[in-house]
Amino acid sequence: MPIKTTCIGAFPKPDYVPIKDWFKVVHADESYTDTVVKSWTDEPAHEPLFARATREAIETQIACGIDIPTDGEQRRENYVHYQCRYMQGFDFENLEHRVLRNGAYESDLPAIRSKILAGKSVLPRDYTQAQSFSNRPVKITIPGPMTIIGTVADCFYNDDKKLAFDLADALNKEALALAEAGCVHIQVDEPLFARKPEDAMAFGLEALERVFHNMPSFVTRTAHMCCGYPEHIDQPEYPKADHTVYHQLVEALDGQIDALSIEDCHCHSDLSLFEKFTKTTAIVGFVDIAVSEIEAVEQIAARMREILTVLPPERLIAAPDCGLGFLSLEQTRTKLGNMCKAAAMV
Repeated sequence: MPIKTTCIGAFPKPDYVPIKDWFKVVHADESYTDTVVKSWTDEPAHEPLFARATREAIETQIACGIDIPTDGEQRRENYVHYQCRYMQGFDFENLEHRVLRNGAYESDLPAIRSKILAGKSVLPRDYTQAQSFSNRPVKITIPGPMTIIGTVADCFYNDDKKLAFDLADALNKEALALAEAGCVHIQVDEPLFARKPEDAMAFGLEALERVFHNMPSFVTRTAHMCCGYPEHIDQPEYPKADHTVYHQLVEALDGQIDALSIEDCHCHSDLSLFEKFTKTTAIVGFVDIAVSEIEAVEQIAARMREILTVLPPERLIAAPDCGLGFLSLEQTRTKLGNMCKAAAMV
């Protein structure tokens, strides 16, 4: 039985896309605020370009052998803030300066200035368009409550638990709308679980459950928990979260969601971690998204074989560690192609 393959969310954006991706703002003379936040647009006039980019991202994934492609997040300037733009309570005009990720970087962030409520449902549009370009089920991603909290400035609640639950209730409406549109793979991105496991246990798990509340049984409920992006590609000293926290997270989530996506290529986990996946499918990162070095097919296959000594193939899905926005299109094709070849081999 071949191992299934998927991507996590983000895909390289072509130059013609009318928004700037936060992955690409790497030059000192570029302002994230002006170049990314302020220049984002969802104008109908740009629709043909977004559609073209989405189609090309999906076709590239399928050509590489990906079984469950994503829409490539071609409309998103940032995987978190895109969703926030369509909720009530966020201010994208008057930004707040904050230091983030334990001092790893600082930025001007959108602010929460009133109660969070669901607004215009936008992901069903993104899914319907993406699925029209694919003969395989397309996965759509949603930022999780804790990760939203960690990427915006809270100027209203001053209570992370209450804020997380209001965000979760708003996101639940979006998730249910996605399901109603026919989406069978819905992924909630919660990398903050790995950075703040105490908050994850205190209220994050319940918030994640609220996002998936009343989800139809045909939907595969997936959560993604990576250990953090660097500021740029090939930055070996970036302070990532401690990946050993996965042991605690898997124990808490096994059987509570259908699939859990984790990093493994950047830093291999002990095989005992995979013994904890007794019910939930493990989506495992087999290629690194933050280094330009290409992983060889046999190298990837060898790690797959190690994990298959613990997990049955029907509960292992191969993926990159995280989103692919730092990579060039050629690097992306090669890494995904090698990963899919390895999955077919084992």
